[in-house]
Amino acid sequence: NKMAQIEQPVPGLYFDELSKIRVFKSDSASESVKLKEECQEFVEKIEEFHRSVGEFTRVIDQLAKQIEHEKMKAIGARNKLQSLSKERDSKKQQLLSLMTEKKMELERLRIQHQSLVQVERDQQEFMENFALQR
Repeated sequence: NKMAQIEQPVPGLYFDELSKIRVFKSDSASESVKLKEECQEFVEKIEEFHRSVGEFTRVIDQLAKQIEHEKMKAIGARNKLQSLSKERDSKKQQLLSLMTEKKMELERLRIQHQSLVQVERDQQEFMENFALQR
């Protein structure tokens, strides 16, 4: 009676080609091993991808810092250029104002000179007339 029970397979237990007891059928077990290997390869590829993404992110961060540094240098250069341009315009205005002042002074001195030349002529004429009357 016991022999009949042993010969009758237990549901869910199988014998492989080496007569070892298995929970899965032989072809299901090999498929399971194959799936396990594929899963391991997938996990390795995901880990490699994760490392690549990390390296890519690190490189992009470095580039972003370099770009930000160059951007700040460019902004500084632009501000300096604008400042120099404003200084040049201010200096130009100062020189134009100085020119205008000097032109006005020149005109005043020219008029004063003409006036003095006229006074000198008048005095010279007066002295000549006075000398002739003596």
